[in-house]
Amino acid sequence: MLEPWQELPPGWGARRRPKFAFRCKRLIQVVDSTTIQLVARWMDWAKHRRRQAAAKCHVRLNLQTFLPRFALVDTAGEHDNLRAHELCAGVQAGEIVIFDKAYGDFTHLADLSRREVFRVTCAKGNLRYRVVRRLQPGRAGNRLRDDLIQLTGSARKAYPVERRRVVAWVEVDGELREMVFLTNNLTWSAQSIADLYRCRWRIEVFFKELKQTLQLADFLGHNASAVRWQVWTALLGYLLLRCCALLRPWGHSFTRLFTLLRAALWQKRERRSLLER
Repeated sequence: MLEPWQELPPGWGARRRPKFAFRCKRLIQVVDSTTIQLVARWMDWAKHRRRQAAAKCHVRLNLQTFLPRFALVDTAGEHDNLRAHELCAGVQAGEIVIFDKAYGDFTHLADLSRREVFRVTCAKGNLRYRVVRRLQPGRAGNRLRDDLIQLTGSARKAYPVERRRVVAWVEVDGELREMVFLTNNLTWSAQSIADLYRCRWRIEVFFKELKQTLQLADFLGHNASAVRWQVWTALLGYLLLRCCALLRPWGHSFTRLFTLLRAALWQKRERRSLLER
């Protein structure tokens, strides 16, 4: 298995991976969740809304290898920040973890800072704070503001340490949007912080491959254990396919790899020879 900072073999879908992640010498992990729709009238344990039922898969994804490091399957009714501690329990000091504001529990953020884990997250709109000092005065490039802030109100008890707040223009779907980021790293440039958060959206590609390519939609069972086992089976199949691509450098898409191996599943052929064509 390659280390996170090593270069992946030629053909490992490099054109689909963010170049910024490969330039970074630290391990970058992205935390996010995806909702899996279920049949409401058969699955009372997973009631999500009035006439809907859903499960939720929380994932901590290694951005350099595009492999999940931790996954948790639960009902969709719970808020994401209730699972933040479990998802980031295995993150080591010096590593980088990126997540959106749904996982921005102040107690969790303070715990990451005590463990010397670098983090980048999107700020909530109702965040109450005061500016301690300006780190980089004026505007430059995509950066609008770069301040060291102190939380005020009840949030200060959970997170008394000063943090960095960066406001920058970020390109989303071809359009520039003003976004606010929070981080506990005071040495990175504001552009690096914005680039790191842009990498977070690559986990949506992983969820698309998991749900659409591996067809994680039709469930064979209706109880909680059956749904969890089917999600875990899909994750295991994803890992096996990625391992096949590593054995023989694969330069095409994940969907094409899945289609090729599925078509040759019952043929008596060496799987490695299929990937060389």
